[in-house]
Amino acid sequence: MHKIAIIGLGQIGASIGLGLRSKIKGIEITGHDIEPTTAGKARKIGAVDKISYSLPKSLEGASIVIICVPVEAVKQIFEEIATSLEEGTIVTDTSSTKIQVMQWAEEILPKTVDFIGGHPMAGVETPGIDGAEEGLFEGATYGIFPPVDVRPESIDAIVSLISILKAKPLFIDPVEHDSLVAGVSHLPIALSINLINATTQSPSWREMSRLAAGSFRDVSRLASGSVDMHHSIFSTNRDSILRWLDSFDIHLKEFRKAVEEGGDDLRDLLETAYQSRSDWLSGKVESDNSMDNVPTASENMLGMLGGDKLAQLSRKFDKDSKDKPLGR
Repeated sequence: MHKIAIIGLGQIGASIGLGLRSKIKGIEITGHDIEPTTAGKARKIGAVDKISYSLPKSLEGASIVIICVPVEAVKQIFEEIATSLEEGTIVTDTSSTKIQVMQWAEEILPKTVDFIGGHPMAGVETPGIDGAEEGLFEGATYGIFPPVDVRPESIDAIVSLISILKAKPLFIDPVEHDSLVAGVSHLPIALSINLINATTQSPSWREMSRLAAGSFRDVSRLASGSVDMHHSIFSTNRDSILRWLDSFDIHLKEFRKAVEEGGDDLRDLLETAYQSRSDWLSGKVESDNSMDNVPTASENMLGMLGGDKLAQLSRKFDKDSKDKPLGR
């Protein structure tokens, strides 16, 4: 029987457990969480087969260890499990930023195990285990970050796990990842938080709150995410997030000027935003095949780090995900 250990049973960890247990027979999932209430609930909802309140014991016999904790807690987890990992174990994580995690793995984990970084681009408004869903990752992009010297079979195992969850594996360089997600994931969180702070701290908030409806709820929902997770994101991806905040500030000032002056400039900004979002939602951006034969920045970086092997894997799994349904 294959054994998997999940460390951290919040929204992501519990959702992975639910997704795997519903789709694979012949596996045993052991869960560990520092909060006994969370651990107990994970067992109750069927996210894990059993709970171990001892971190080292939760690793016993595990062929794959999945670490699902805020980024700032990953280093401590690595330090606590380093001497307990069995030879040949595959270790992965789900952290929202990757540069520091990959460095910590290289420095702390034993060379007898394979660490492959991971980041599922998925989540819901409800934080913690209460937001766990069996199908949370279906159709979501799932970043994969294999070091140069990792065993091919370990990469295959992680890709298979991701495919079982019906997510779409994407090989990408950690530096590029942290820069890009700062714009499409972390910046929206920052905007949501500041929308809430700007409005709720207004003297008129009591009256405003009665008028707040769907649009306010939609744009502000990310502020309801885990405070620990958000703190970790902004602490470990500071430089990239600051660059995107600076870029947003430029656009906001341009928009403010257009609102102040009115006229065609305002309409042009509105139409540009409308069309850009429409292109993204329709898949027009991703389906543009004019650049299909040009290596992406990720592939260029992977080629430099590990020859063409990882870059070819990136193309192979991307092609496979388009040619056939995932999870079969």
